[in-house]
Amino acid sequence: MAPLPDGFSYAEWNATYNALSFGIAAMGSATIFFWLQLPNVTKSYRTALTITGIVTLIATYHYIRIFNSWSEAFTVASKDGGDYEVKLTGAPFNDGYRYVDWLLTVPLLLIELILVMKLPQAETVSLSWKLGLASALMVALGYPGEIQEDLSVRWFWWCLSMIPFCFVVFTLAVGLAEATSKQPSPAAASLASAARYLTVLSWCTYPFVYMVKSVGLAGPAATMYEQVGYSLADVLAKAVFGVLIWAIAAEKSAVEESGKLLPN
Repeated sequence: MAPLPDGFSYAEWNATYNALSFGIAAMGSATIFFWLQLPNVTKSYRTALTITGIVTLIATYHYIRIFNSWSEAFTVASKDGGDYEVKLTGAPFNDGYRYVDWLLTVPLLLIELILVMKLPQAETVSLSWKLGLASALMVALGYPGEIQEDLSVRWFWWCLSMIPFCFVVFTLAVGLAEATSKQPSPAAASLASAARYLTVLSWCTYPFVYMVKSVGLAGPAATMYEQVGYSLADVLAKAVFGVLIWAIAAEKSAVEESGKLLPN
């Protein structure tokens, strides 16, 4: 929980306010959608879809907490109908909620992808443990650098967190290629491939946002870019990714119910 810099313009404050509001709306709507779709997929894929809804529910809760913390940290007022003036209230802005959220949801995101791909049980268990632990380690290593002002310390923790990050990304991009090709229909294979690469793409956003304060950018602008960047990446990595998980489950359920499931 680092103190906020003074001197926010209304545009900078409002951009962050809107990004956090968008995060709440996107995650909350996605949660309702995923759970309403549970009866429309076969039993084999309900666990994956349930986890998808849990991920967005956890994210919704934490976005509400971040939004409330942001709102309480400022007073925004207009004098005599003129420009809005933004001032710090002295209340701390707790951005640590993001790391609590990621520590819970990032491993679940990978597990739901593995479950919906319906791999052999031994492979499912092995990959779930490997990717789940690697992703949790990645988040845990990133947090000490996030709360540091010393750029050399931030870079040190960034480099450490990139080790498990690269392992997970390599597994998604290369290690799961064969399993993707064995999906029961071309549409399911295409959706599974899209889910893998969306995860890689959205995940690659986080290290760059993390580096905003590591390349000399500071003050209100850096805080705004960080909050907006993380919010957009979260929506892609959780809500949009979840829609792909649902689409895979729906497609594979339709294939199975029609008796056209291809042999592995």
